[in-house]
Amino acid sequence: MNAPISADQEPRLDDFPYRLSDNVRFADLDPNGHVNNAVYASYFETGRVTLVKDPGMGLMPTGLSWIMVRLDIHFRAELHWPGTIELGLGLVKFGRTSTTFDQVVFSEGRCVASAKAITVMIDEATRRPSPLPAEVKENFRRWVRRGVNPDGA
Repeated sequence: MNAPISADQEPRLDDFPYRLSDNVRFADLDPNGHVNNAVYASYFETGRVTLVKDPGMGLMPTGLSWIMVRLDIHFRAELHWPGTIELGLGLVKFGRTSTTFDQVVFSEGRCVASAKAITVMIDEATRRPSPLPAEVKENFRRWVRRGVNPDGA
């Protein structure tokens, strides 16, 4: 089942196998005193980049790179400073040249934002999309979101 996180569905952090903690920074705030909507893109980026750029994960073959092609964010609750956040990421789909992730930001046990992110693997020399190597797909399997089949079956 490849059901996306719907607007009325409360995500569970336990469904996201890749997790890390971060801090809410004072600089993240807007004049309303809560985290600015644009900052959430940085939180989601931190989760993705920390995973794929880690040399031990085997997700960045020589000569290939990742680019972001789509980020859809659902803002679920206000987030304030000071505080810590838990970032969760789970792979939900493989395309021919792309990966799709569900991502979440949790604060004090509550999901404050969720997102769907699509990244495309490109050849660094040509800057054109490149098919996902089998070893990259295999290395991503441990990061599949609970309850999802990334191959679409």
